Amino acid sequence: MGCREVDSGWYALYTRHHHEKVIAKALMAKGFAVFLPLYSTLRNWKDRTKVVSLPLFSCYVFVKGGLERQLDILTTSGIHGFVCFAGSPARISQSEIDGIRQVVERSIKIEPHPFIKSGDRVRVKAGPLEGIEGILVRKKNFSRLVLTVELLGKSAAVEVDVSLVERINTLDSAYSSVASGSGYLAATHAS
Repeated sequence: MGCREVDSGWYALYTRHHHEKVIAKALMAKGFAVFLPLYSTLRNWKDRTKVVSLPLFSCYVFVKGGLERQLDILTTSGIHGFVCFAGSPARISQSEIDGIRQVVERSIKIEPHPFIKSGDRVRVKAGPLEGIEGILVRKKNFSRLVLTVELLGKSAAVEVDVSLVERINTLDSAYSSVASGSGYLAATHAS
């Protein structure tokens, strides 16, 4: 067939820091469908406090389709390139874009958060469980922190607010558990 199917998927562009709004405007001026989710936050200066709109995903702008015009996109000042997987621009799920768009358009409070997925090793940053480490899991729309006693092969889970946890480096965690474990063994052998 002589007709080529036009791609209508969403793609992420990696951009220069603090240039997302300018890049989005430039791409729209070139005729591209662009999505730049913003959130509002208070910023304090010495003489005033102001509400500012910042990109929800720093250094990223989403563009719909346009792969047939990659050169027009990539020559836009401030764009480093497409986010790729296996050497090709990686398509973003329509449902992920729709979910973010719905929250932003409804003016529901949203803010950036470090990426934490179910199964990540995390530490609680604040609250009554502050400092406790475990594995983050989801169960029926709730986040739970799984606490494990590996020696016993037993675990317990407690509900936790995902905004109060931070992902931890598994190598640091492994080192601390090995260090504390060897300290325990040394104490056991010394008795």
